[in-house]
Amino acid sequence: MFLNFEPVSLYKQHDYLRLLMKTPWKASDYSFINLLGWGREYGLEWAWENNMVWIRQTVPETIYWAPIGDWENTDWNQVLESFCPENNHFTRIPGALMQIWKKIFQDRIQVKPVKAHWDYIYLANELIELKGNRFHKKKNLLKQFKRKYNYSYKPLNSGLIQSVLEMQEDWCLCRDCESAETLAAENRAVSRVLNEWQKLENLLGGAVFVDNIMAAFTIAEEMPDDMVLIHFEKGMTDYKGIYQAVNQMFLEAENRFKYVNREQDLGEEGLRKAKRSYNPVDFIEKYQAEFL
Repeated sequence: MFLNFEPVSLYKQHDYLRLLMKTPWKASDYSFINLLGWGREYGLEWAWENNMVWIRQTVPETIYWAPIGDWENTDWNQVLESFCPENNHFTRIPGALMQIWKKIFQDRIQVKPVKAHWDYIYLANELIELKGNRFHKKKNLLKQFKRKYNYSYKPLNSGLIQSVLEMQEDWCLCRDCESAETLAAENRAVSRVLNEWQKLENLLGGAVFVDNIMAAFTIAEEMPDDMVLIHFEKGMTDYKGIYQAVNQMFLEAENRFKYVNREQDLGEEGLRKAKRSYNPVDFIEKYQAEFL
């Protein structure tokens, strides 16, 4: 099976979202906004074949991601035997697909969990209400923020995009993003998403202002299964409690969701500690696989 790969782009957004709806376990990696925002950083490409989208990254090396489509009604023996890439390594495979593959291929597949890629899942109402001892510190910081500052919250719209870009630039200057490739890459991804704001489906967000100056923003995506996916969340830490404020206010304003996906920790200890402090109720597990 010859696959014609091309860079991920906007023009097939709607077709991709249609196939994603058929895919169990919508991991953050496979949201369209994630693919578009980070596409250049990872050299992401896709190929369309038999009602399925194959995804591969080419930076820093070529490795395949999970194909998107109807996993449960696919003849995987036929599909994967006819699919002969230059290597047989896959990454970011959600647990639901890995269980299917392990059942079919058994000792012909070698599997390794990659916890750095696991998505953290939370109950939205818990992050809005912040009840109980588990959230005591966060609720206190939120109360301090509300008491100390003259704040307001606004949902993001096209009229606020320039302000978000300017705040992102200020945030990066404070952290010298250009000297840290991870932060520089994220900065480019944020700009890419914001510059396409009006063309992207399911995109939403919010901003917190202090004395009419933007102090924090959230960029998120509406996902299937009553879930909102948080892509980017930035706050100016001169304002104590700003991250607790933007997280709680955004979810309260968009209170139609049951679950919140706050993506992965990438193996960074500080990020892992921060994500665990919000008491996840579940994870979307992901794996590496090699066909033998």
